Amino acid sequence: MLLGSAAAAASLGTGSFMQAAAQAAAAPAPPTPDQIRRMRWWHEAKFGMFIHFGLYSQHGRHEWAMEDEAIPIAEYTPLAQQFNPTPGFARGWAKLAKAAGMKYMVMTTKHHEGFCNFDTKLTDYCAAKQGPGRDLVREYVEAARAEGLRVGFYYSLMDWHHPDGARCATDEAARKRFVEYTHGLIRELMTNYGKIDVLWYDVAWPLNAQGWESERMNKMVFDLQPDIIVNNRNQLQGDFSTPEQKIVAEAGGRAWESCMTLNDSWGFQRADNNWKSSRTIIRNLISCSQDGGNYLLNIGPQPDGSVPAGSIRALTEVGHWMDINSEAIYKTDICQPRRSNYASFTRSGNTLYMHVHYWPGEDVAISGLMAKVKSARILKTNRNVTFAQDPYSVHLTGLPMDAPDTPITTIALECDAEPKQDTDFVRKNKPRAGV
Repeated sequence: MLLGSAAAAASLGTGSFMQAAAQAAAAPAPPTPDQIRRMRWWHEAKFGMFIHFGLYSQHGRHEWAMEDEAIPIAEYTPLAQQFNPTPGFARGWAKLAKAAGMKYMVMTTKHHEGFCNFDTKLTDYCAAKQGPGRDLVREYVEAARAEGLRVGFYYSLMDWHHPDGARCATDEAARKRFVEYTHGLIRELMTNYGKIDVLWYDVAWPLNAQGWESERMNKMVFDLQPDIIVNNRNQLQGDFSTPEQKIVAEAGGRAWESCMTLNDSWGFQRADNNWKSSRTIIRNLISCSQDGGNYLLNIGPQPDGSVPAGSIRALTEVGHWMDINSEAIYKTDICQPRRSNYASFTRSGNTLYMHVHYWPGEDVAISGLMAKVKSARILKTNRNVTFAQDPYSVHLTGLPMDAPDTPITTIALECDAEPKQDTDFVRKNKPRAGV
């Protein structure tokens, strides 16, 4: 479409037309009524658990070790016999996710290494026919549902084990074989586990959407799971975008989800203890919620399926905070106010939530709030807060010297209209030097 627009612009000789056409082509399409229907729960959920679990967990040196260390297939595949998670492992994941305030889970059904965590008729390189001797995906699905959590499947299109995984780029017969294998595995995942809420594709190398026959792939998925939502990593737009290890809001109201690790690795890496603090996790969750996105936070379980202590500690602390402050996260709307040197913001309707992560003491303030504040309260204590408002600021006073909540204290400001902030108005109009 960009090429067609550029050609049309050139024939008309108008640079402005070219620019407008390019902008129109780049603009995300508004959500369809069916997307709005399917994604309502997801937008309200805000917070999910990503799980990277496979043979790389047994290896214990990062999920890309097979590739990054150029481990021959003959040396890597014996891990499939050694891999044998403890029965009931997935119940621990689901209980931890629920306690942390997460509403959905997304597990790796097949990662780049090509090993299937589920029972499949299409390959012996799977959990049911190797060390575990059982369907690990089924155990995960049952555990998530037992805790009332939505179920998501991660599926890597790239495959380092299958003989056609790289050959398909240059050999049409190999491409056809590999695409049918891939579609077949996805069909099994969409058929054998009841209702699935999310399909999370990853890494389309070495093919594009045409090579993967992604339109046909997605049609099959929606025929089998009409309520599912899918991401954009099979080279189609899908229902949502997936910024990785960063928080970047999509333009034009397009749905997005930021996926991040808890340390510096997706899969278990025994030497990686660089855990995010609960403060960092909560601030990231607030940032995603503020701009209308979701936060998919990863755990990398150990070979037996247990979750590393650093992950448990951080997520437990997050859960304690969410027990008090979840109203400021779930079902929130895009929030325009954002300027403060010690706080960040979320919004639900006309309620502005001020998340004070550097507690300044007995008073806090927000400048340039255009809506009138009707009341203020601390979520942790449900205590009303005294405030004064003039055209330039809202000043909250009489607060305790020490932060009432940890690691972040949230103050709810009930306003008479949608809260908007205009600090330029303050800069231009605030009286200065007595004038």
